[in-house]
Amino acid sequence: RTVTDKVPMQARLPAAAELGRYTSCSTVDGSLEVSATLEAVKGLAAAGNLRISEHGYDELAEDHIFARDIIGGVADAVVVEDYPEFPKGPAVLVLQYDHTNEPIHVVWGIPRGHSSPAVLVTAYRPDPRRWSEDFLERRDE
Repeated sequence: RTVTDKVPMQARLPAAAELGRYTSCSTVDGSLEVSATLEAVKGLAAAGNLRISEHGYDELAEDHIFARDIIGGVADAVVVEDYPEFPKGPAVLVLQYDHTNEPIHVVWGIPRGHSSPAVLVTAYRPDPRRWSEDFLERRDE
């Protein structure tokens, strides 16, 4: 699969204090809810209907992350945080792994008012000091 066209979609993730406004994917009993955004992103990625934002390209380069690892691994992505009501369009923070099995956090989004493309908003290597051992939960700061 190849990625064409850059779509400027520079969304910021909400600060920890704002997270209460957004839906989390874990429930009180520890089970996981399904993210409609992630399911849509997976379908769009499988069809090759995806883009990388300018900010996404910058972050990939900064953290030495290969686009092919992100794109190739989206099918196995695990939801960390879901933002279905994000102002710029539904977005989801997911955990993926690169070709060396190192963790990567990726924010995927779909532009508000559209059903495609899936946009890689940003990606970074999570700091183990700020995340749980499995990189799925933020540590208290």
